[in-house]
Amino acid sequence: MKTDSLFYRLFQELPSIFFELIGNPGEEANDYRFSSVEIKQTSFRIDGVFLPIQTNDRPIYFVEVQFQQDDEIYSRLFAEICLYLRHNKPQNDWNAVVLYPNRIVDTGDIKHYREFFFSHRVRRIYLNELGETATLPIGIATLKLVVEESDTAIIQARELIERTKQEINSQLQQQLLQLIETILVYKFPNMSREEIEAMFGLSELKQTRFYQEAFQEGREQGERSGKLKAVLPMLSAGLTVEQIAAALELSVEEVRHAVQQQSSNSDSSRE
Repeated sequence: MKTDSLFYRLFQELPSIFFELIGNPGEEANDYRFSSVEIKQTSFRIDGVFLPIQTNDRPIYFVEVQFQQDDEIYSRLFAEICLYLRHNKPQNDWNAVVLYPNRIVDTGDIKHYREFFFSHRVRRIYLNELGETATLPIGIATLKLVVEESDTAIIQARELIERTKQEINSQLQQQLLQLIETILVYKFPNMSREEIEAMFGLSELKQTRFYQEAFQEGREQGERSGKLKAVLPMLSAGLTVEQIAAALELSVEEVRHAVQQQSSNSDSSRE
């Protein structure tokens, strides 16, 4: 599994983690929709974009996940952002966040872009410097699990699973546990999912009727909701209805209905 795909899923399913990561209230996620955006007529793709929902007083957040050294990371990032702004002409201001596992991977030269960094319009976050896992909010601790060393990850994952069971209730608990499991699968590719479930005590939890019913219902609703929210940003990025339907595994009729409904909601909010 590619690391950026893992983070895309994390932010898609639990967008509050991103806002907690940048020091904002997690509830701000309710005002945004998250998607990956490809810039029309170029090969550029922005890892993730948090677009404000029906408001112009909140900034757009561009998110870049960089787990390999890339000397041209910033020239590419700002080219992508400028092209996005040119094509879409949003009324909103913007910020950008670049996520690194550590400072060693950050090899880009900011010389031509230093004003963006000094003004804090662009922020760099090093996941291994977020602090002690036990003192972090559960969402951010889950994010940091991605960069933990294998031996440490085993201990941290067990503690995190127990914290999630004790501190989080309802559907959010199931989402967090599923994401923790996904991260463990990513970190221990030689272990099967069944072995990981047994090792971290997830297998017993998944046998309960509550988990099976709650997670299945939430998964079906969440996947469909996430897909439908991505329709307008993909359309704005220049994709056709047919391309969007194929990418999201939806019917053309479902995509058209989503466009009509979301456009109608947007028009109503302006009246």
